[in-house]
Amino acid sequence: MAAAGGARLRRAASALLLRSPRLPARELSAPARLYHKKVVDHYENPRNVGSLDKTSKNVGTGLVGAPACGDVMKLQIQVDEKGKIVDARFKTFGCGSAIASSSLATEWVKGKTVEEALTIKNTDIAKELCLPPVKLHCSKSVLFPRRWESCLDQ
Repeated sequence: MAAAGGARLRRAASALLLRSPRLPARELSAPARLYHKKVVDHYENPRNVGSLDKTSKNVGTGLVGAPACGDVMKLQIQVDEKGKIVDARFKTFGCGSAIASSSLATEWVKGKTVEEALTIKNTDIAKELCLPPVKLHCSKSVLFPRRWESCLDQ
């Protein structure tokens, strides 16, 4: 039901955009920027969306914003007693590249120790998703491992 409602809202928003008198027809017919299929997949089918219990002692929460484009991302990890990340969740307000980067990051950190997760670089995520240079900042905002450490030290 919720998915159908979301699709209906997207169609309505598209229809309103096409009827908008503020956008000249030539702008609407401009060539679209194409995203790689991996970005589209993670955007349309994001993995690990949601929240973990932030009051739990083994959950670390990081929140970051990207002033360059207005993206806001929350990433949470749950760590077991051996230091392995057993779960990761995200919520992102931003472009498709930011959502895809967040989704991929949660997949990659699961099963790793915090130390192993700290070795993941934004360029690794950008390379995997085939992000163009103009979208590199989207993957950079996802990785804020130093904040994870500070959350887990509490």
